[in-house]
Amino acid sequence: MGEAPRLIATDIDGTLLRDDRTLSPHTADVLARISAQGTPVVLVTGRPIRWLKLVYEQLAEPLPAICANGAVVYDPVTDEVLRADPLAPELLAEVARRLRAEVPEVSFAVEIVDSRQMRHEAHYPLRWDADHDAIRMVETPEELLSAPAVKLLARAASEQDPDLFVQVVAGALRGLAEATHSSYSGLVEISAAGVTKAAGLAWYCARLGIDARDVLAFGDMPNDVPMLAWAGRAVAVANAHRAVLEVAHEVTSANSADGVAAYLEKVFGVG
Repeated sequence: MGEAPRLIATDIDGTLLRDDRTLSPHTADVLARISAQGTPVVLVTGRPIRWLKLVYEQLAEPLPAICANGAVVYDPVTDEVLRADPLAPELLAEVARRLRAEVPEVSFAVEIVDSRQMRHEAHYPLRWDADHDAIRMVETPEELLSAPAVKLLARAASEQDPDLFVQVVAGALRGLAEATHSSYSGLVEISAAGVTKAAGLAWYCARLGIDARDVLAFGDMPNDVPMLAWAGRAVAVANAHRAVLEVAHEVTSANSADGVAAYLEKVFGVG
């Protein structure tokens, strides 16, 4: 990428946000200045739509978002889903069957209604929004898998090494679905085959007439790897997973030190 990027794509958690999941005023200001100059900024995240409100409240204006690891493209201005690539119920059933055979006592949750709602099994551990009115426990496996889901979430009964666990899941689902992770808690995130952050971002950029070579992307975890490999310039934050550091063209300072903002200030001369 010899010229200034035409679009900025950034992961949220562990990349744009600090460790307490807040956005620094400095980073918010840098993003606002770049947007005001006419360069689109897009959030590319594993988060569901319902978790974006906490981020938008800290930004000068809401930014377009590619959610659920590329399965949902969202316009916050109109509250419209521009594109969704869910797992069909019959595919969910086959994925669940294979994983139950491979991983004893695995538990599942699904992101449905374009990730505005979540359904989970009784023994699935909730970490974030357990009291949210969009979250509901189901009574049977059949009910859980009855609607198209933009993401299937899988946890083992016991603590797992996240990198090893995702390899087990990916092996069981090879050719059927995508498996990745974005945390160190042993959670595996499953999407339809071909659905990644790269695919969602590529669709959005094609809509704007922007080539991959003109995209500057930031990330920190394995679910960011496809996007970083696709983008013309890939930047890892210093706290990134080793898989991200291996594919990044450059490394900026950590998320806790406003690494994305620091890099953008150098590229765009803002701040």
